Amino acid sequence: MTSITKPQHQPITQKVTLFSQVKLEHLVAGISGGVTSTLILHPLDVIKIRFAVNDGRLQTIPKYNGIINAFTKIYRQEGFRGLYQGVTPNVWGAGASWGLYFMFYNSLKNWFKEGNANTNLGASTHLMLASGSGLITLFITNPLWVAKTRLCLQYSGQRNYNGMVDCFVKIYKADGVKGYYKGILPGIFGVSHGAVQFMVYEEMKKDYCQYYSQPLTTKLGTLEYLTFAAISKLIAAATTYPYQVIRARLQNQHYSYNGVVDCVRQTWGYEGWRGFYKGLGTNLVRVTPATMITFVTYENVSHWLLKYSEQKLVN
Repeated sequence: MTSITKPQHQPITQKVTLFSQVKLEHLVAGISGGVTSTLILHPLDVIKIRFAVNDGRLQTIPKYNGIINAFTKIYRQEGFRGLYQGVTPNVWGAGASWGLYFMFYNSLKNWFKEGNANTNLGASTHLMLASGSGLITLFITNPLWVAKTRLCLQYSGQRNYNGMVDCFVKIYKADGVKGYYKGILPGIFGVSHGAVQFMVYEEMKKDYCQYYSQPLTTKLGTLEYLTFAAISKLIAAATTYPYQVIRARLQNQHYSYNGVVDCVRQTWGYEGWRGFYKGLGTNLVRVTPATMITFVTYENVSHWLLKYSEQKLVN
């Protein structure tokens, strides 16, 4: 008697789509990191912006001799509130920017890896994916950065806005929608900053895991994350800082330029190459620990959330 063998069904390979790789855990973790670092270090952001826009021509703008002098002078003249001018849009902007950036970046990265998180990607691919994520995030969040800059540039006796909402309303009345996108062009160039940072950070993590023969998804220690974040930020800041000066000056309500080229020309004419690096010291003092806090918070929160989600699926 002949036995009948049932045909063996081959497992169906599910196609990996971009949407299937979108994980809200990365969004939440990025927001957590951005908000935490912003609340701790916002006063340094205020000082950096005031250094960046001060080209010495307007006598009504306060002048500071270094970070400590700026901190004490602002506190003496404007109180604790002065050090936290613009903190609301900064918290919203940093939270949204980091959350969206991490979500978009990881979604694109995992899509390129076809769902296999341990697939190696090259430096150029990391750079491309980070650039794409940065452009999307920039267009969504630029209005928040315009509001933050203007609120940070409210000096004692020169207050034009009563908070973030009032700032948005007055910007719209004065300039319409285009007012929310002042400084967008140098911001687009500035996407290179995040791209360089993420590329260096990812490459260092990859090399570290390969050196110790670990999977790319291995959760590293806090010291490793802090070190990689600091080095990647220093490299990115040193190579792309001038765009931040140009963007801040274009968003400055106390002075008007006829576009990016005019701003670059005037900065060079009045201050030379040093003008493009105004506030760099303050920026490095602020962004290096800010990035370290952001990335360590993100890595730990995202690993915990992803692990929790996986356990829920198993149960």
